[in-house]
Amino acid sequence: MRTLTTTICLTIAVLIGSAGVSWSADFQKGLTAYHSGDFATALREWTPLAEQGDTAALSSLGWMYQNGEGVPQDYKTALKWYRLAAEQGDTDAQYNLGRMFYKGEGVIQDNVYAHMWWNIAASSGDPNANAVPNRDMVAKEMTPADISTAQKLARECVRKKYKGC
Repeated sequence: MRTLTTTICLTIAVLIGSAGVSWSADFQKGLTAYHSGDFATALREWTPLAEQGDTAALSSLGWMYQNGEGVPQDYKTALKWYRLAAEQGDTDAQYNLGRMFYKGEGVIQDNVYAHMWWNIAASSGDPNANAVPNRDMVAKEMTPADISTAQKLARECVRKKYKGC
């Protein structure tokens, strides 16, 4: 009986592990296609992954829709994908949300929310190191009260684990 239980557990572990490898291989296939300019393949590979909650795929689809790469440029759809990735703590998505609020892409231009998202990305370890200079740049266009509001919103957003920000 113990051998049967061990065999079943190992089989389940292998199946779960191979599903993860398959998902990452699909993301990599999409990334390779994206970098070669084959946006249709990237979209085809990343969309099912994003629908399953894959953070990198969510953020990548946001980028494609924001920039109209292989899809019609659609800021609202970009926001949707970025928000879903940002809720999972993706710093690229958090940074890009800040950028969209700063530029008014798909949303009403709002320096408070731009500052908030760039502050969150900076505190999450923005790998591109763009969040801090952009947050500081937008702060120069804001009142002290606006900055205080943005900082409060950022703290609340982090406390809520980025849900509903």
